[in-house]
Amino acid sequence: MKLAVFGHCAIDTINLDGTNYEQIGGSACYCGITARQFKFDVDLYTKFGPNFPKQYLTENKINFINSESKNNTTKFAISITGAERTLKLEHECDPIEYASVDVDGHLVSPIYHEITSETLKEIKKDSNFLFVDPQGFLRQKDSQNNISLENNDIDLSDVNAIKVNPEEAKCIVNGTHDEMMLALQKKGVEYVLLTNKTEVSLLVKDKVYSITLPNKLIHDTTGIGDIFCSTFCCTMLKEKDFLWALCFAGGAAQAALESKNLGLQKIPKKGAIQNNASYFYNLVKFRDL
Repeated sequence: MKLAVFGHCAIDTINLDGTNYEQIGGSACYCGITARQFKFDVDLYTKFGPNFPKQYLTENKINFINSESKNNTTKFAISITGAERTLKLEHECDPIEYASVDVDGHLVSPIYHEITSETLKEIKKDSNFLFVDPQGFLRQKDSQNNISLENNDIDLSDVNAIKVNPEEAKCIVNGTHDEMMLALQKKGVEYVLLTNKTEVSLLVKDKVYSITLPNKLIHDTTGIGDIFCSTFCCTMLKEKDFLWALCFAGGAAQAALESKNLGLQKIPKKGAIQNNASYFYNLVKFRDL
């Protein structure tokens, strides 16, 4: 099976417990390499500059087309304290160019403005299954390049699945957590995922399914959402079962956190994800909404 991933590669400086670590990342890398764990072929639509080690993508057998830029790679300074993190944009690469591709699913996960609303519209025309993580559509920078979230009336028609946290959801719709999930569903989304730290909820039709990740010490949280999204997307495409997709996604996030590794090294192997997924499958709670 094949997945098309749209998002920027990045070079991140991660400040963790007072120490700086420079890591390659971005949703393109996290989502793409996670999909490879599920034996998906990956077509990556991204942009990176001459300072990006593209051999890392090649070694992971990820296809990238027309991705190289003369401008430097998108770069963030990320400061992490527990489950909280702050971002500062240090450099922004070129927008991503769209090209039609024959794949089983599309995963759209911008990190900062690299995908325009027109590009999203073009992706929708070609997509059989479209998963959107809207974080990069919502991010804005201030005069010091500090990142915050701003309201965005993103068009979610023809989107099959979305993943948001409460802060992101509030930039698109209003209300309590349940009301926001329903409002996103009314905008056209079939599977609405709301992640609130260790609590993960999935709205399908009129039911909410939820799992709780074990509350353990948290290390580097960078890319956890991307690992979660890619796992959900790949499992849905392979198994056509949203409950297994929820459990696999939660299992991937948990395995990545438990690894205590930095950057891309935290992407878990499929075996670790499967073990966690089986555990969560027996603990899924559900309620009518």
